[in-house]
Amino acid sequence: MLDWLTGKGDPDFWKKYSESFDKADANAPVRYIVFDCEKTGQDWKEDQILSIGCIGVQNDAIAIGDFFEVSITNQQETAQNEAVEKLFKVNTESIAEPEAMVQFINFIKNATLVGHSTNLDIEMINQALKKMNLGKLKNEVIDINVMHQRLKNLSEDQHHTLDQLCDIYKVKKNSRSTASGDAYTSALVFLKLRRKLKMK
Repeated sequence: MLDWLTGKGDPDFWKKYSESFDKADANAPVRYIVFDCEKTGQDWKEDQILSIGCIGVQNDAIAIGDFFEVSITNQQETAQNEAVEKLFKVNTESIAEPEAMVQFINFIKNATLVGHSTNLDIEMINQALKKMNLGKLKNEVIDINVMHQRLKNLSEDQHHTLDQLCDIYKVKKNSRSTASGDAYTSALVFLKLRRKLKMK
């Protein structure tokens, strides 16, 4: 599926992704995609994404039909990482990382990405794209941790776990063992913070 590596130019899916930003309707409601990645570890250069879960938010509500979930085949063979993969495995058949990235890019398009402590997830996705000879994500990114810091006038080094944010904003902690479960929980926190910050 990486035939473009032997030719010239970007693959069609990447061209369509890039064009989606140029063709975006400035008057259309913003499509937010709340996402989460489960990973083998915290090193964006050495570790691997095991699964990605996404859920859409539009017009101040969760768009249940705007959903994406993928499980990625673990290329690392250590017993520890195999144990992690089993722990976080979602109910989908695992596919190779390049195919997962194609599906992810086709799903998010030009949406604004939202997540909890997003830096590592974004770096790991960009690393996966780099291995495919592609550029970095072009989407705007919002971190609910940063939203909380701004709302409470906290310093940038005052971080909160997703569980702590759930407690602060009285969000029920549902299905916290998968990427899609964390994405849904993060979406609930995002909606509360968005209203408090009066975001459009």
